[in-house]
Amino acid sequence: MRILGIDPGFALVGWGVIEFHSSSISLIDYGVLSTDKSLEHSDRLLEIFKDMRSLLEDFNPDCVGIETLLFHRNITTAMGVSEARGVILMAARLRDKIRIQEVTPLQVKNSVSGYGRATKKQMQENVRIICGLDAVPEPDDAADAIAVAICAHDLISSSQLS
Repeated sequence: MRILGIDPGFALVGWGVIEFHSSSISLIDYGVLSTDKSLEHSDRLLEIFKDMRSLLEDFNPDCVGIETLLFHRNITTAMGVSEARGVILMAARLRDKIRIQEVTPLQVKNSVSGYGRATKKQMQENVRIICGLDAVPEPDDAADAIAVAICAHDLISSSQLS
């Protein structure tokens, strides 16, 4: 199963592609989609949509794992990220036969570290270990997206067992 993990954002969208074969995991690629701050808001959303469609075409995942939002402070940031998340979901939904697995930050932390209050550094180090990498993936948004893909796989696997 090939999973495209997404850490949604407005300025940066983290992404990571992982392939699972029975008990082995392969990190295919990762990175970030970025939008130009000088563009109009709607044009930035369109840029995210087009870039997301390109990722889906390039990697042809079976599933898109996407993190839900958890904001406590800045409502303006939350709105922009929510809109970006919406266009990401739309791009995925427009693909035939693709599963969308939404995951919460708590689920990601539990899946990757076994502890719901793991720090960002602990999460990144666990992603490095799980994927057998020499260094933590950078930037942070990409490492977070890889963690989302791992969590999505875990949730799908556990739902298939029950």
